[in-house]
Amino acid sequence: MKESSSIPTSKIARASKIVSTGIKVGGNYAKYYSKKLVGQSSEEELNQDNAETLYSAFSELKGSALKMAQMLSMEGNVLPKEYQNQFQLAQYSAPPLSGPLVVRTFEKSLGQKPLTMFDSFDMKATNAASIGQVHKATLNGKDLAVKIQYPGVADSITSDLRLIKPFALKYLKISEAEAAVYFKEVEEKLLEESDYLLELQRSQLIREKCSHLKDVVLPEYFPNLSGNRVLTMSWLQGEHLSEWIKKPQSQEDKNKLGQSLWNFYMFQLHSLKMVQADPHPGNFLVLDNAKLGALDFGCVKEVPNDFYVSFSALLTDEVINDKALFIHHLELLQILLPDDNESARKFFIDTFHQMISLLARPFKFDSFNFADKAYFNEIIQTGYEVSKLTEAKKYKATRGSKHFLYVNRTFYGLYNLLHMLGSEIKVSWV
Repeated sequence: MKESSSIPTSKIARASKIVSTGIKVGGNYAKYYSKKLVGQSSEEELNQDNAETLYSAFSELKGSALKMAQMLSMEGNVLPKEYQNQFQLAQYSAPPLSGPLVVRTFEKSLGQKPLTMFDSFDMKATNAASIGQVHKATLNGKDLAVKIQYPGVADSITSDLRLIKPFALKYLKISEAEAAVYFKEVEEKLLEESDYLLELQRSQLIREKCSHLKDVVLPEYFPNLSGNRVLTMSWLQGEHLSEWIKKPQSQEDKNKLGQSLWNFYMFQLHSLKMVQADPHPGNFLVLDNAKLGALDFGCVKEVPNDFYVSFSALLTDEVINDKALFIHHLELLQILLPDDNESARKFFIDTFHQMISLLARPFKFDSFNFADKAYFNEIIQTGYEVSKLTEAKKYKATRGSKHFLYVNRTFYGLYNLLHMLGSEIKVSWV
């Protein structure tokens, strides 16, 4: 993969890159319409050309741009498949920084070169994602993973998102309401994710609290080898979940990994009142004996207790089957608002009852088979149908507690991982 020898860091340089990308996308449209006149082009081909153009630009800019691509790739009912497939690369396979740029970034954060701190340091990144990349190092006989943040990420978050928003609205065919949700989430979480000292603190806490979970392994973290833009942890030897599932695996191992994922997330939510809110395949490894390796706690959602109580209640048959109780919790979660008229209330009650019933379905059983394609197709189809409802636009359907948005996304991300694995698990609260 081609390395990045430089990253635009100033607002002018980043804006220029966005403008030039817009010109290239315009060229893709011109080519599409020219070919269409003679019947030699298709919308799928246009989508593919635009997806490659945008991903190339986002990969060069990294940070907010690339993070948005990563998040959108996880939403099956938002993007055309050509964009979704291309943007999935942002989860764990973005173009890495070149060696000289790695050294400069390292010196700026810690005041030393990598080889003065470690016995060995591989200048070639083993993994490159949206806001940072990982290098393998050794010290005193220990294998280490050193995560280095891309230059300019922390300082350009807000300005980048303002520049990128028109692309989401025009070329990705995302509505204003959908864009508001994504951009708000990206901005808030990227501000946290770019703070590696905060990630270090949260990572150590979650590692300590989750140490009792069977078959779940978290790396050890090293504060003396970390800084605001560099984070050092023990090296976990394993295979990315997305690569592991491409190979023939026993159902027993698939179920074991799925159960570990489930237990890990349920314990975080119900006991810690906080969750790793970025459940995509690039953040998990499969270790020996099908143990789950959990990485990257930059995106962690702290869940207030009052929100936790209402959200958890919505997943129970008692509340789902009691209209008055269901409405009560929708009001507490700000899905139903005081000034809603009867038509709006009926729309949101019916719509959210349908979506929450789907989300809660696994909890109706002692065990649940997430390999069930019919269930996942129902989730995707329901999301698609709801997004196209005229009432959703009429009532400005993007509403609800901000906590609801993050936790809901985490659940669907977890469900998607379990579906990818084809796991059948015991459904418990842990």
